[in-house]
Amino acid sequence: MITQMLRPTLAFLVLFTVLFGGIYPAISTVLIQKLFPAQAEGSLIKDKDGKVLGSALIGQNFTKPEYFWGRISATSPQAYNAANSGGSNLGSNNPALLDAVKGRIAALKAADPVNKQPIPVDLVTASASGLDPHLSPAAAQYQVSRVAKARGVPEAQVQSLVARYTESRQFGILGEPRVNVLKLNLALDGKLE
Repeated sequence: MITQMLRPTLAFLVLFTVLFGGIYPAISTVLIQKLFPAQAEGSLIKDKDGKVLGSALIGQNFTKPEYFWGRISATSPQAYNAANSGGSNLGSNNPALLDAVKGRIAALKAADPVNKQPIPVDLVTASASGLDPHLSPAAAQYQVSRVAKARGVPEAQVQSLVARYTESRQFGILGEPRVNVLKLNLALDGKLE
């Protein structure tokens, strides 16, 4: 009796292991790589010579005044550590979170003391992954005057690049408009077309 039940159970185990542990992942991988090759390879951004400059999916740590700064990264032991993706899990009334927000506000004000605009929340908080490569258009606009002054270029030129690299909602309805910080900074450096 046990062998009658054991034989079909083992047969199904082997069948489903081969089917869903081997064949299905192999077909999915080949199909995805053919249909979406850039995304399957990590959405890498390359310069005009083909050198990899970063990924459009992972934020990078920009701290110089001539660059747009992205969201705070909560990853450790270093910022934007893709191997350790995750938020800080600090609650809104946690003193450590409040101290981090105050520190970021102080850094933004020190970098551009004449800017009296309200600071957008995404400039002082981390995303859930700690790797968010995007800013809201408001957060990019907040930084335009600092970046323009640091680069010695007209604000209108920087505004134009912000507008050019502002992505709209996906399919016109999903998400919010956003600006990819890496692409925008690379465009400022003339490394993107």
